[in-house]
Amino acid sequence: MNLLIQAKGVHKSYTIRGAVLHVLKGASLDVARGEAVAIVGPSGAGKSTLLHILGGLDQPDQGAILFNGQDLYAMSGRSRSAARAQQIGFVFQAYHLFPELDVLENAALPAMTGLGPARSYSEAYKHARTLLAAVGLADRIAHRPMELSGGEQQRLALARALMNDPEVILADEPTGNLDEATGGQVLNYVFGLTKERGHTLLVVTHNEAVANRCDRILRLADGTVAD
Repeated sequence: MNLLIQAKGVHKSYTIRGAVLHVLKGASLDVARGEAVAIVGPSGAGKSTLLHILGGLDQPDQGAILFNGQDLYAMSGRSRSAARAQQIGFVFQAYHLFPELDVLENAALPAMTGLGPARSYSEAYKHARTLLAAVGLADRIAHRPMELSGGEQQRLALARALMNDPEVILADEPTGNLDEATGGQVLNYVFGLTKERGHTLLVVTHNEAVANRCDRILRLADGTVAD
């Protein structure tokens, strides 16, 4: 198996008003390159925490995250940020778009770090236009995020996540703020584009219908992961 992501014995706890909450208690998983994997579990099980740790956003208390065989948290903060910018795309439930930027600028933003494949601003904007067309937003590029519907905002977030041609897309409840019909349309774009472009996809969801669209389902409960 050609593994892209490995989590080994991951622990994570938080101290809230003096009480220690143990969220992850030795969670381990493997994700092969090119597959679509769902992580499911009840609210509060630590799904988002695990996804953030896998994506280099939140450091574990114990354990290792290997990405392409390299330990993300053995890297310097700067190297980890570069790896995250180049190889990982995020789609969040709350979109996290910049309201002061228009649709085209939001989509192109990851390329502005200079860490992606685009060699110039003009090349970045050209690629952003292609991605926006792919998610059905070609006619909305001059609009601001607040002028878009929820489904359109999430499709913009997907285009932004794909901007640097990452190896993996990490999606955290990508349809959690959407009605069933709109969420289904967004999922069609998420699954269709990631498969078409050869990206690995890791989706956190409490929705079994979403999970069933993946190649494999992992269940998070009591701080550990099981198939």
